[in-house]
Amino acid sequence: MGYAALFSGGKDSSLALWRAQSLGLDVDYLITVYPDRDDSYMFHKPNLHLIPEIAKSLGIELVKVKTAGEKEKEVEDLKRGLKGLNISGLITGAVASRYQMDRIEKLADEFSVDVLAPLWNMPQDRLLDELLQNGFKMIIVSVAAHGLDDDWLGKEIDQRCIEELKEISARYGINISGEGGEYESLVIAAPNYDHDFEIIEDEKTWDGLRGELKVKKIEKGY
Repeated sequence: MGYAALFSGGKDSSLALWRAQSLGLDVDYLITVYPDRDDSYMFHKPNLHLIPEIAKSLGIELVKVKTAGEKEKEVEDLKRGLKGLNISGLITGAVASRYQMDRIEKLADEFSVDVLAPLWNMPQDRLLDELLQNGFKMIIVSVAAHGLDDDWLGKEIDQRCIEELKEISARYGINISGEGGEYESLVIAAPNYDHDFEIIEDEKTWDGLRGELKVKKIEKGY
């Protein structure tokens, strides 16, 4: 039996998946939860329509789970999505959310499987450094914090970007890895992808306080 990885296409779940594979673990499933609400307590929302293409690049079977995104009920929806899967453990990209971790551990107990959380309590600067050092290419696809405006939508998270985030953190107290919901990301290149992706078409929305980059079309890159 292998593992199932909770996967959103963002940097944390992508790094956790790669870490697990680097340990030699077999990952048989990607579990992606599609919440109707933008303010889900548990799950990432932006650009989940791209996950099937990313899953093909990873060569891992995708299991889609739909949820209204209501607090606690969304955990029950995930539970239903896990039923019938022959797995030995769950992989999560949780870093600091005790709320998320408690619920994932409870689910794992109910299914009598292990939990692998390779990023748990990882310092935010080290997390970002590890992503860059291992060839992950990420862009910011949503922002919701002081100091982050619509110019940040679509920005690549590279070393220069990290330095800018540190400056904004010093001024406003944001978490530079987005753990407080300050931003969300999309990984378009990774060491475990069969190929990179290029963004062909996108659209920004901005209401003066928060915004999102909807990536409408991606294609195989070089």
